[in-house]
Amino acid sequence: MGCGRVGSTLARSLEDRNHTVSVIDSDPDAFRRLGPAFNGDKVTGPGFDQEVLQKAGIKRADAFAAVSSGDNSNIIAARVARETFNIQQVVARIYDPGRAEVYQRLGITTVATVKWTADQVLRRLLPAGAEPDFRDPSGTIRVDHITVPEQWIGHRSVHFQEQSRARIAWIDRLGEGMLPNRQTVLQEGDMLHLAIREAEVDHAYGVLESGPEDL
Repeated sequence: MGCGRVGSTLARSLEDRNHTVSVIDSDPDAFRRLGPAFNGDKVTGPGFDQEVLQKAGIKRADAFAAVSSGDNSNIIAARVARETFNIQQVVARIYDPGRAEVYQRLGITTVATVKWTADQVLRRLLPAGAEPDFRDPSGTIRVDHITVPEQWIGHRSVHFQEQSRARIAWIDRLGEGMLPNRQTVLQEGDMLHLAIREAEVDHAYGVLESGPEDL
C-alpha cells in the first residue's frame, strides 16, 4: 500500500525477484512511478479497506507492506492485513518512531523513516533467510534480522546459539538495543540480529523453526 517513491521502488524490486505484486494507492496518478515495465496489479482506493485489499489479492498474499505517507493509514492497513486476513509477514512504515514499540507488540514489524530504505522493508517481507541484512565481502558471514519465533520465547539466548551455531550480535527489545549474556532469556517481540556462517544458514533456520531440543 502506497505508491510513492518508496512504494514504487519496493514494488519494482519485488517484481525483479520474480514475485507477483499488487500496488494500492488512493491516487491513480501515483502508479506512473511504477513505469511501463511493471506487470503487477494497480488498485485505486484506501489500502485499509477490506474490499480494496481483496481486489488487490490479499487472500493470496504471502506478505503486505504499508508504506503510504500516513502513520495512521499504515497501521490500520497493517492490522487489517494481519488480524483480518492472517498475513504473517507485515511491515509498516512509521514516521513517529515513538509508536514503534506499541506496534511491535501487535506483531507488526515497523521501520522508522529516519533509518528507512527500500532494502530494509524488502528483507522483512521476504521469507526468513532469503535476503541477509549484511554479507561480508568474502561471502562467508552474513547478518540476518529476525523476530524471535514463538517456540524460542522463554528460552535462554545461549541455548539458541549453541543449538543453531549462530551468534546473536545484539537484540532490539522494546525499542532499545541490548547485548545478550548467558542469563538473557528471549522475550516476545525481541528482534535478533544473527551473525551466521553462510554454510550454516539452513541449519540455523531449521533450529529456529523447530524450536529448542530438550536440555
